[in-house]
Amino acid sequence: MKVKIEIEEGLEEEEVVIRCGGLSDSVISLQNYISKQSSGKRYLALTNGETEYYVPLEDIYFFETEGREIRAHTADQLFICGYRLYELEELLPGSFMRISKSTIVNLDHIYSITRNLTASSEVKFSGSNKKALVSRNYYKALVERLNAKKLGL
Repeated sequence: MKVKIEIEEGLEEEEVVIRCGGLSDSVISLQNYISKQSSGKRYLALTNGETEYYVPLEDIYFFETEGREIRAHTADQLFICGYRLYELEELLPGSFMRISKSTIVNLDHIYSITRNLTASSEVKFSGSNKKALVSRNYYKALVERLNAKKLGL
């Protein structure tokens, strides 16, 4: 494994990029370790009606598209997000993962996955009755990431 540090003056936020040939246990471990090193809580500005809220990322269960809006779900609330899903994928820490063309979930809140071989599988979240759908294309990667987290990798 090569390690390279590039210093870029005027950079607003530090960024770590991992280039790899595939998603292995060691790459996932490295991503999780780096994500945990960020200091303090990270917040995302979300709106509900005319009010803007600063919601800690760890409180968000999942993001989904509804029409042209991106909705952020917590255990019991729903917010509107100003970002697009592809922008969120770049901003969010390693505990978040895309599970369909229209959904990104927080892996830390997943309680169960009900597999459906002919259609999308259903994800349920701990501490909430909310559900999200996993497309067949993302199912295997999601299960691998959850197993890696369970093993502490």
